[in-house]
Amino acid sequence: MIAGDLLLFLALAGFLAGVIDSMAGGGGLITLPALLAAGIPPVQAVGTNKLQSTLGTGGAAWAFARAGHMDIRRYWPTVAAAFVGAILGALLVQRVSPALLAGLIPALLVLIAGYFLLSPSLSESDRHSRVGMIGLSFLIGMVGFYDGFFGPGAGAFYTTIFLSLGGLGLLRATAQTKAANFASNLSALGMMILGGHVVWVAGLVMAGANIIGAQIGSHLAMRFGGKIIRPLLVIMSLALTVKMLMDPKNPIHIYLFGG
Repeated sequence: MIAGDLLLFLALAGFLAGVIDSMAGGGGLITLPALLAAGIPPVQAVGTNKLQSTLGTGGAAWAFARAGHMDIRRYWPTVAAAFVGAILGALLVQRVSPALLAGLIPALLVLIAGYFLLSPSLSESDRHSRVGMIGLSFLIGMVGFYDGFFGPGAGAFYTTIFLSLGGLGLLRATAQTKAANFASNLSALGMMILGGHVVWVAGLVMAGANIIGAQIGSHLAMRFGGKIIRPLLVIMSLALTVKMLMDPKNPIHIYLFGG
C-alpha cells in the first residue's frame, strides 16, 4: 500500500511530466525517477511508468489529431514500427536482473539529461526529408525498442528523428511523435501487464495527473510552439536521480560507498 504523501508526490510528477512531454518529450525523465524514489522496484517502476505515460500520450495524441496536425495516413509505417519495437524492448527488460537494471537506470538518466541540456534548438519549419519512409520507420522502430526497454527521453528522440531526417517542422514533428509514442507505450504496457509488473494505484494516480498536464502542454505547444523546458527538466531529473543513488540498496551506492 502506497502512503498518501507518496501518491501526492507521484501525482505532481505525473502532472509536470504531462506538460513537458506534450511540449517537447522527455516527461519520463521526471516520472521514472519519481517512481524509483518512491521505493518501487525497477521493473515495476518501468511498467507503472508505461501505464501513466500511455494514457498521457494518448490524450496528447488526440489533442493534436483533433487540431489537424497529425498525418496518420502517410506516417502509419512509423507508428507500426514503434509498436513492434516496444514489444521487443518490453520483453527484454523483464528478463534483465533487477540489480543490473537498478544500477543501469541512473547512468541512462544522466546521459539522457545531458542530451536534453546540450542538444541544439530545432526549427519550426518543414524541410525536405533526408530518408525514405522505410529508413524513417526503421529508426522510429529502434526508438520504440528503447521506449519498451526503458522509456525516458523517447519522445524527444522521436521528435529529433522526425525533424532532422523526416523533414517535418517542430509542431508537425511533435504531433507525429505523439502517435508513435502512444503506439510504443501501448504495446509495452500490454507486455508489462501480462508480466504482472504494473503497480495500478500509483500508475492510475499519475495517469490522471498526466492527462491533465498533457492537455495543458498540448495547447501551449500549439499556441506558442514546442518550447523545450530544458533547465527544469534537467534539474528535476538529476535531483531525483541523486535521491535514488543515495538509497543504500542501490548497486551504484554500494559500489561507491560500500554496503
